Amino acid sequence: MTDSTTRGGAGTAGAPAASPQPPAGPFLVVGLGNPGPGYAGNRHNVGAMVLAELAARAGAKLSPGKGPRARSVSGDCRLAGRRVVLAQPTTYMNESGGPVQGLLGYHSIAATELVVVHDELDLDFDVVRLKRGGGEGGHNGLRSISRSTGTRDYLRVRVGIGRPPGRQDPADFVLKDFSATERKTLELLVGEAADAVELLLEKGLEAAQNVVHPRS
Repeated sequence: MTDSTTRGGAGTAGAPAASPQPPAGPFLVVGLGNPGPGYAGNRHNVGAMVLAELAARAGAKLSPGKGPRARSVSGDCRLAGRRVVLAQPTTYMNESGGPVQGLLGYHSIAATELVVVHDELDLDFDVVRLKRGGGEGGHNGLRSISRSTGTRDYLRVRVGIGRPPGRQDPADFVLKDFSATERKTLELLVGEAADAVELLLEKGLEAAQNVVHPRS
């Protein structure tokens, strides 16, 4: 995990370091998932579920674009007091990078101001974590984004889905719907992940981590 740090400059000796504030924006917030109703309830699509929740909160309409915005649906809005573009690629997961890079270029947004919401096998179901950079953990959507943007230094909202039981192949596990037990609290998990995105936009990474990590 890469946490933000600050150092006092001239005239700040002895003063506590303030948490770095996020830039004014715009940010690009991307929820990952596979397209089509057959995938909508899959564990792999929890990022898309969170994005839909954020769009509902912001009253944003996600529409297909042309040119650099092709192969995605997106919408501009304000979220947590910030200018934000919400987007979901309409490609399959392993081709997410092209649409994301197209949106970054179209809106003149740096990759450092990209927030990717995705499913995370290495976290238990019902756990949300925030970080910047690091590896992709075998996640094909993240691999594609890192390859297309040329960097791993973007923000991630990691939504835990847990490991598959027994010897089940993780690739099969992520393409299955959440279990009946998980679906009882899935709405709460999606809401907590959406809250985490808003905190990240409002307060910056370190301050948001200090709120989100102890409670999940």
